[in-house]
Amino acid sequence: MYDNIVIGAGQAGISIGYYLKQSNQKFIILDKSYEVGESWKDRYDSLVLFTSRMYSSLPGMHLEGEKHSFPSKNEIVAYLKKYVERFDIPIQLRTEVISVLKLKNHFLIKTNGEEYQTKNLIIATGPFHTPNIPSISKGLANNINQLHSSQYKNSKQLVPGNVLVGGNSGAQIAVELSKERVTYLACSDKLVYLPLLVRKKSIFWWFDKLGILSASNTSILAKFIQKKGDPIFGYELKHAIKQKEIILKTRVIAGKQNEIIFKDSSSLEVNNIIWATGFSNPLSWIKIKDVLDKEGRIIHHRGVSPVEGLYFIGLPWQHRRGSALLQGVGNDAEYIVKQINGE
Repeated sequence: MYDNIVIGAGQAGISIGYYLKQSNQKFIILDKSYEVGESWKDRYDSLVLFTSRMYSSLPGMHLEGEKHSFPSKNEIVAYLKKYVERFDIPIQLRTEVISVLKLKNHFLIKTNGEEYQTKNLIIATGPFHTPNIPSISKGLANNINQLHSSQYKNSKQLVPGNVLVGGNSGAQIAVELSKERVTYLACSDKLVYLPLLVRKKSIFWWFDKLGILSASNTSILAKFIQKKGDPIFGYELKHAIKQKEIILKTRVIAGKQNEIIFKDSSSLEVNNIIWATGFSNPLSWIKIKDVLDKEGRIIHHRGVSPVEGLYFIGLPWQHRRGSALLQGVGNDAEYIVKQINGE
């Protein structure tokens, strides 16, 4: 019997591990990956974070390098591995959770190996779980090469011809591909651009000084930011569109064989599609009542579930804008461990 079990060894899970280690409770983190940082390692080759190093660190250990520069995905992988080693955080890899049950005063966790029991359970699988691919993809011709953005590594995966990137979050991928082929970007919202640096400082440094990073999800400022949606950081996309290297399209609404139809009624024949359409977070393996509301959303307040002993971390806007990001997850982890300890 453990005091605490954490499911998920990404940045959210190991942040919880950092604080649990200080509380001297018996705990373990379970993860189906083969190595720490695997979810970062599997992302596309050229990925560079838009948060600078000083806002890409977990509690207790700074990310090395010039604080206003931007780390690559490989640097984050190395950082997470070093973090786990430095703080000796116990992780059981290659362990996939099959189901979670709530018994009288503890949780029963069934995995692809053994079963675990724990008094408290923290779900740290985060929002980037299962690729969300539009249903219209099924009606397209088989010769169209379709990938979700989470499957994309580099342009070698594409067949000859043009490419459509569907979704605002695929901006960086679209910029990369536009250097070698005709590239279209379908966006559902108006694009808003923000600089990466202002007066040689990361824009997140300015966000911090203006109180944006510390604004809670119930504040007027946070509601305004959520309504506006995520901006595009940097001006590479804006420049590529201006130079007609990327052709901007409206939201994809339908598709038939090789043809994609957009909200403005225009259409396009495509050879490749990269669906940058986000993720769903199915929790069907949690066999517990009162975890989700009628719309399938997790019920919680700052990660604390109404189910006694059950907690969540790493959700978008769990408490602040950075709750699902490296720069903000530590704040949530500290709060949850204090709740567990009754502080």
